[in-house]
Amino acid sequence: MSYLAPGSPENVALAQHVNGRLRAESRIVAARAFLFRAAGAGLFAALLGIGVGAAAYGYAYMNQFDSAAERIAAAMQTALSDVTLKTKGEVTLTDNTLRVEGLPKGGNGVPTPTQAQLGQDATPASKAPVNTTFTVFKQVPYLDGQIVSGWNFRANEDKPFQQYCYFSRRSNEPKGQVEIKIDLAMDGKVLPQPQKSDVNLAILATNCVWHDGKSL
Repeated sequence: MSYLAPGSPENVALAQHVNGRLRAESRIVAARAFLFRAAGAGLFAALLGIGVGAAAYGYAYMNQFDSAAERIAAAMQTALSDVTLKTKGEVTLTDNTLRVEGLPKGGNGVPTPTQAQLGQDATPASKAPVNTTFTVFKQVPYLDGQIVSGWNFRANEDKPFQQYCYFSRRSNEPKGQVEIKIDLAMDGKVLPQPQKSDVNLAILATNCVWHDGKSL
């Protein structure tokens, strides 16, 4: 390269040398600037990747607990679908015996209702026929509650026309005593198992007491 500049050849050579030096330094500055820009872009990309990864991990972590909570809620909802809540029962349960205050006992110690208690002459205002039935309960302690079997009899019949079994437990709540009831079986057959339920009806039903003595 040549420059048409006035002066001696030495001045021309010096000017060319200075100009080359300036261009070299300009390239060095440009290279440093590019290096800094590249480093900044790389650091930004790394931080962006870390941020996206942390966000994805946090989302997955929270979603995992939400799924677990949903599964537990669904299981409890299914288990309580057949539950009957009652406040403050009117009978007193002592061990495995249902106590009805004031009920006379027969010669073998088994409670026997009197004719007055059965109210054979009681009729509704409509004068419609009245069917009299009674229920015998059998209780078997289980965990913090009990398995209750009920036998429904018609008057003057020795064989129950219906049998049922359920799990019952009581708990004290701020609003009073609450009874939780889960139906287990009917007439010697286990009820269908609710989906997504932690309560195994078949296992609990092995403690049911049936009138014919047969087991499930």
